[in-house]
Amino acid sequence: MQNGLKAAIGGSLVVVLAIGGELLYLRHERNKPAAFKAPEREVIGDDDLVFLKQKRPSTLADMKELYGTTVWVSAGGQLDYYALAGKSAQYGKAAGTLLGAQPMVIKTAMEQVAPKSATFRIPGGDKQVLLVFTMPGDAKEYAVPVGYREAGTYTFYTDEIFFYEDPRVLYKHWGPEVWKAVDEHRVINGMNERMVQLALGQVQKSTSKDYGNRMVVYANLGKPVAVTFVKNHVTAFRADQGY
Repeated sequence: MQNGLKAAIGGSLVVVLAIGGELLYLRHERNKPAAFKAPEREVIGDDDLVFLKQKRPSTLADMKELYGTTVWVSAGGQLDYYALAGKSAQYGKAAGTLLGAQPMVIKTAMEQVAPKSATFRIPGGDKQVLLVFTMPGDAKEYAVPVGYREAGTYTFYTDEIFFYEDPRVLYKHWGPEVWKAVDEHRVINGMNERMVQLALGQVQKSTSKDYGNRMVVYANLGKPVAVTFVKNHVTAFRADQGY
């Protein structure tokens, strides 16, 4: 009987010790310093690190800040520009369309009543605001709508239309081969969507919103090009007559 009692007491001690050991272990685990885990860093592409200046003009006087400066076209393929006769833009026939990365020297700003045919991109308001400019190698002055006035209030789109710094410097990491393609307004394999948009223009359509993994058809001034992107790199492109 004494042997049985000893065995029972011994068994109880084993259980108590096991429970006590587990409690001590849990207390140790709770009280020890937690291992520091650095948060995962978001991978940001070089393009997204580029700082684009904004002017945010709100009056016609604000436009004077651009006089005598060079700007570069960001919204390629969207805006027609017009020859000047005296101090009037000749809206009847466009002299051309602004192309991506095209440099322009701003001379002055003007206001003019616009026909409905010239208000597709920039509203007419009471009067449109146009910037008068010249292009490299062409001393002739032209005018392009960049905003409008209505009921005494001005609305400008210059921040959306232009780069205020040379994009070839801002995006120098694109490299000479890509910039040659952009300047020649063509596409090559390996370009990303931002590069192709600057080369072929912003007028485009796509059946997918999966940026960088889709096919995009660029109007390209009446010569549409269908471009396929995989992981935001051009993998294929072809002329597309069905735009």
